[in-house]
Amino acid sequence: MLVATSSQLTAASALIELDGLASRLVICPPDFSLEHLPFVMDSAGIDAIVSDRPIQHFGHTRSILFCPCSKAVALGREDGDAYYRTEWVLLTSGTTGVPKLVAHSLASLAGAIGPVKDAGKKVVWSTFYDIRRYGGLQILLRCVLTGASLVLSSSRGPTAEFLTRAAKHGITYISGTPSQWRKALMSGAAQTIAPEYVRLSGEIADQPILNALHVIYPNAQIVHAFASTEAGVAFEVKDGRAGFPASAMENTDEVEMKVECGSLRIRSSRNASRYLGEGAPALRSADGFVDTGDMLEQRDGRYYFMGRRDGTINVGGLKVHPEEVEAVINQHPAVRTSLVRTKKNPVTGSLVIADVVLQRDPQPTQCNARSIQDDILLLCRKSLSSYKVPAAINFIPALTVAESGKVLRRNA
Repeated sequence: MLVATSSQLTAASALIELDGLASRLVICPPDFSLEHLPFVMDSAGIDAIVSDRPIQHFGHTRSILFCPCSKAVALGREDGDAYYRTEWVLLTSGTTGVPKLVAHSLASLAGAIGPVKDAGKKVVWSTFYDIRRYGGLQILLRCVLTGASLVLSSSRGPTAEFLTRAAKHGITYISGTPSQWRKALMSGAAQTIAPEYVRLSGEIADQPILNALHVIYPNAQIVHAFASTEAGVAFEVKDGRAGFPASAMENTDEVEMKVECGSLRIRSSRNASRYLGEGAPALRSADGFVDTGDMLEQRDGRYYFMGRRDGTINVGGLKVHPEEVEAVINQHPAVRTSLVRTKKNPVTGSLVIADVVLQRDPQPTQCNARSIQDDILLLCRKSLSSYKVPAAINFIPALTVAESGKVLRRNA
């Protein structure tokens, strides 16, 4: 069954009701393109679409069974009903634009969710993630399985409005990507909430964003975790520092990790089982490890994430990880956040370009802009090889954050 709803609450109700009744649940994210509907239905063997939208919104590409539902879907099932070990399938963006269908079990999705430590304690979760993506689904399942409350967000609504609503409901735990947290800090409403626990995942958590969250939430535990849709939840870092201790490679319970050809490989019961679809690539290697594609560098007993293997910029045959350059630029006290991208060049093939959002003045005067540019470039030259130093710096008012919660990368 394909769960394709406009409402997160409706999606949550449908997933809870259908687990164990459907042999397979395919969860559509909010930005799912209907042009890929035939591909997804064929790859996953879909028999029915469960939605809160009229059928005409799905087009007329093929004959389908349409099952309308609302947020009033009843929970629970009668004894004796057919029961399946439901396969849960999440969609991720593919390199060709066609989504990948990643198959999990409820056990693999919930593998990192431990028992409640303080049974009598009131826990109210919230997340910037949509619950139809891996990061948000983790929080939904955590709440369902531990009895916590959950305040849902909306990527289409103002961040300040969401934070105000979260504060009204007294949230104590909250998660999001570093880009979503930077957006929250820029909204001016971040101080309306007073969480005990702040979690970052989905992107590299550099030191500036960790420091900023420590300042605004001095009494909260600031944690960043590594997880991906394919590899599952691997580990979390609680020491307030970017990267993770090298000891975590050998001392993470129930998770095996190694670095091969520079990228992090993970094997655990939390891994997805496979990709669906004819001609789909193998999700795991012959020895059972999932290649995350996240590149690591070890320095002084600690591993640091350098960026994605498929996101490097080629400058005259030399590879540049945009995230590495961004981490340096973000150290400048005048910088809120940055995005490093590539621009075609006839001599070197590509140039490194940086778009920068400033802390207080998104459109500085020409004189101030020149001074800050010079400072940023000096910082880059001290910390990076010459080919990694941006050829140009542009000041912009804000970066675009995609529906996934990650900064939207573009090239010129």
